[in-house]
Amino acid sequence: MIHVTEIIPGFIFYAYHSSIHREKVWFVEHNTLVLQVSGSLTYETSSQKISTKTGEMLLIHKHQLGQMIKTPSPDGEYQTIVIFLLEDFMRKMALEEHVEIKHKYKGPQNMLIPKNEYMEGYFMSVIPYIKHPSDKAIGALGMLKVKEAVQLLLYAMPELREFLFDFSEPHKIDLEKFMLCNFHFNVPIEKFAQLSGRSLAGFKRDFQKTFGMAPRQWLQEKRLTEARHLIETKHRKPTDIYLDLGFESLSHFSHSFKKMFGHTPSGKLAPGLASTASVQ
Repeated sequence: MIHVTEIIPGFIFYAYHSSIHREKVWFVEHNTLVLQVSGSLTYETSSQKISTKTGEMLLIHKHQLGQMIKTPSPDGEYQTIVIFLLEDFMRKMALEEHVEIKHKYKGPQNMLIPKNEYMEGYFMSVIPYIKHPSDKAIGALGMLKVKEAVQLLLYAMPELREFLFDFSEPHKIDLEKFMLCNFHFNVPIEKFAQLSGRSLAGFKRDFQKTFGMAPRQWLQEKRLTEARHLIETKHRKPTDIYLDLGFESLSHFSHSFKKMFGHTPSGKLAPGLASTASVQ
């Protein structure tokens, strides 16, 4: 069973799961604070893997692609409170608090927040909002709780100032390195462009120069080539890998695989087709 309650529209959410739940792709648009009430959460990006357990807090930086595994505790419950630190809200807070950041944040993208009395007290103070989500007083008070979370994070870790108040756009990064690390995520081309710091037109133009083909064609060939490597070298089953490589269904994966290599994922390679798999 999966249950999600929106406590403060757009800002605070409560989630409950009674069985293990996997989210293959999660695009993090805003800085996000996760309060782990019960169970454990593992969040993995192309460069980092981090886990939380009951009673811990995880701060996730904006503009990332990642995968999540949510695992219930031994008593069968998984509960989290998720607080989105929306950029418009953070900009307003920066003006109110006279915060000025001159440098783009370059530190860790995701981190556990060390426990202290203030953060533990805040953790407990959010619980009533879950129990009474329809209370009329929740709206105004809830926004104060979001602001309180930011203030307590800064109190516990002053170095988070640049993390929280970095309003710069994603810088233009190395496109080849970025795509080789993230090709398996099943997201629109527009998201790849945004995360690489480019407009859609600029992304397509730079992509053609870098890889010699259009993004969709390259993604298809790269994913299928990786699939063949995992099947033939690592002896992985097609049913175990197609979702991890960005395919929405097993039938679509099998059809695309056969079209490129001349046989189904579980079949033998057709003569003369061994060289068709090469991609940049």
